Amino acid sequence: MTVPRSPVGAHIRIAGKGLARAVPRLRELGGEAIQVFVGNPRGWRPAAGDPRQDELFRALCAEHEVPAYVHTPYLVNLGSPTEHTYTSSVATVAHNLERGRAIGARGVVVHTGSCVAEGNLEVAMKQVREGLLPVLEDLDDDAPALLLEPTAGQGRSLCAGVEDLPAYLDALDRHPKVGICLDTCHVFAAGAPLDEPGGTMATLDRLVEIAGPGRLQLVHANDSKDVRGAFRDRHERIGAGHIGTGAFAELFAHPAMSGVPVLLETPGDAEAHREDIALLRSLRDR
Repeated sequence: MTVPRSPVGAHIRIAGKGLARAVPRLRELGGEAIQVFVGNPRGWRPAAGDPRQDELFRALCAEHEVPAYVHTPYLVNLGSPTEHTYTSSVATVAHNLERGRAIGARGVVVHTGSCVAEGNLEVAMKQVREGLLPVLEDLDDDAPALLLEPTAGQGRSLCAGVEDLPAYLDALDRHPKVGICLDTCHVFAAGAPLDEPGGTMATLDRLVEIAGPGRLQLVHANDSKDVRGAFRDRHERIGAGHIGTGAFAELFAHPAMSGVPVLLETPGDAEAHREDIALLRSLRDR
């Protein structure tokens, strides 16, 4: 089997400890890459995982040449002024990186967070540095990368859109284990002109200019229910929102996308996801 230039897949949710079931479910949808949670996405309690499920998940991904990724829980906010949230966030990122290694994931996605209150940006960025750098320094070459996902600009974001990436990367000394997960809905909500011809190409050009080659390691493909610059994170099915299919065609055509998986986080049932995966694959294969 030849791995596509940009494998297309989806986030697959599996309740309980049956993690390995996520791969057959992805394959039923026509997917070629996968993202999973390794615990409760809305809680702090770390899930130990099942070694048998971990090994089976790894084996199935290897058999079908499916690159795998982990998404950290939604509660994580490394810029939070609340001590419990901050310390729990650091511990959760470290735990998800450990679990990512166990299942053979290439990367672990974390939202870049917010400082919540006005005037706390400097303090929040110091927290990001002090919390994440020790975790990154503990990673070896075989560990997953930590993939920063800029937010949609809501709630005093620390990093919303491409232009905010330099300060965040610099806070982490541009560590070699840090990559970027670009969410199309988020970057559009933060003002990127993905809805204009050439807008997606220009956005990716700027990302590479700012972050350097090889930093872009994953894309979350989501259309947007809201207009550009609305600072609202409301995903829509591919082609059914304000971004449109032209942006995704440009996405696949950009040189920086070579080998970078594209994962759906769109609304809808299994049939909707199957259709969206097929649409993205057709845009890629053109």
